[in-house]
Amino acid sequence: MSRNAGAGFPTKRLKHLVALRRLRTVGNDGVRPYVGLEAIESGTGRLVNGATATETTAGSPSTSSVADGNESLGTDFEPGDVLFGKLRPYLAKAWVAEFPGRCTTEALVMEPTSIEPRFLRSVCLSSRFVSDVDASTFGSKMPRADWDFIGNMPVPVPDPDTQTAIADYLDRETARLDALVAAKERLLKLLAEKRRAIIARAVTRGLDAVAPFRDYETIDSPQTPQTSVGRSERKRRAGRGAAAQVARTDERELPAGWTNPPVYARYSVQLGKMLDERRISGTHLAPYLRNTDIQWAGINTADLPEMDFDEAERDRYVLRRGDLLVCEGGEVGRTAEWNGELRECFFQKAIHRLRPITEQDEPRFFRYFMRMAVERGDFTLSTASTIQHLTAEKLRVVRYPAPPRDEQRAIVDYLDRETLRLDTFATTVRSTIVLLKERRAALIAAAVTGRLDVGSEP
Repeated sequence: MSRNAGAGFPTKRLKHLVALRRLRTVGNDGVRPYVGLEAIESGTGRLVNGATATETTAGSPSTSSVADGNESLGTDFEPGDVLFGKLRPYLAKAWVAEFPGRCTTEALVMEPTSIEPRFLRSVCLSSRFVSDVDASTFGSKMPRADWDFIGNMPVPVPDPDTQTAIADYLDRETARLDALVAAKERLLKLLAEKRRAIIARAVTRGLDAVAPFRDYETIDSPQTPQTSVGRSERKRRAGRGAAAQVARTDERELPAGWTNPPVYARYSVQLGKMLDERRISGTHLAPYLRNTDIQWAGINTADLPEMDFDEAERDRYVLRRGDLLVCEGGEVGRTAEWNGELRECFFQKAIHRLRPITEQDEPRFFRYFMRMAVERGDFTLSTASTIQHLTAEKLRVVRYPAPPRDEQRAIVDYLDRETLRLDTFATTVRSTIVLLKERRAALIAAAVTGRLDVGSEP
């Protein structure tokens, strides 16, 4: 804002246009709703979830966006005040108060005295203002700006009628752009739902729409004969704890010719090596994968850390083409396939390696099953509490639908094509959202500095 600020308008220092509310209040009397920075939407000048004055009752806003906070120290604000987040100002959080309330001390509360509140909000959201304030911050972990700098920033000040015209124009145009962004974001959700549905349908039902179905078969060990199990037995087993909880496919019917084996019947499960302080010294330093390197889209192999693996550990923890890697924590169950990206690579304890012990399975099919199970919540719920880690014991007993290998490959080929098509479309939609948001920011910057004549706009 300090460089070529308001090229078409005269400027004044912000502190001469507003009165800063400095009074701090302790506690909350329960009358004034509390607004934290998390309640102000980044870059839009709105409350989260779009709460407005029209959604308030008896002077209190919708609790979907504003909570009755009990923060010990806060600042009261009045309708028409402009709140600007001084903590991490790059988030561009500014809002015109629509009701009396109380906010975090991490927000500056400005009472406009010689400037239209909505125009000031737009100035505070403009890219130049935000970048200049952000450049002034101090503190690395919690960067903040202070009023001494912000109050001395030059602000464009057209005449009052022009301020109102610009504010009206930006309200109208940003609302139109925001509606387009919201529509695109809804489309992304629909694409994600369609993707999930396609995977779930193919993995549990196959590609033959008229295939006969039957109750699943259970395999308690590779040597145990398969036995048919009815619905009453399935219900009894469903209450046996976390192992039954994560294996939700045993509640479903399967196409004829499919089985429902536990993981241990088809895969060996190996947890990676525990990290230690001496991992960067030794005679055989080699790269290893971390939990964050395992993503649905593939495996990150750039700039991997190294650790010493002795001869016995190399045999135990080395990766081979076709191995599946499953996250033990984080996004529990996130899975990727190792395709030999590096000549030699290992993995740490936060990851399970699944290696086929038979030729009955196509590992990529199991990866799609895990994608479905994770998105369905199979690994985040138990009868007692939320599961934070997928232990080897739990993973080994997970049951999954297993068609013959040729059918697995056909399903994988189909899912590869369909998900690629949906992902390509979703990428295009995301690009459009980025362009719309850039258009929004450019409109604000041009309008508040006088580079755009809003009087000539339709």
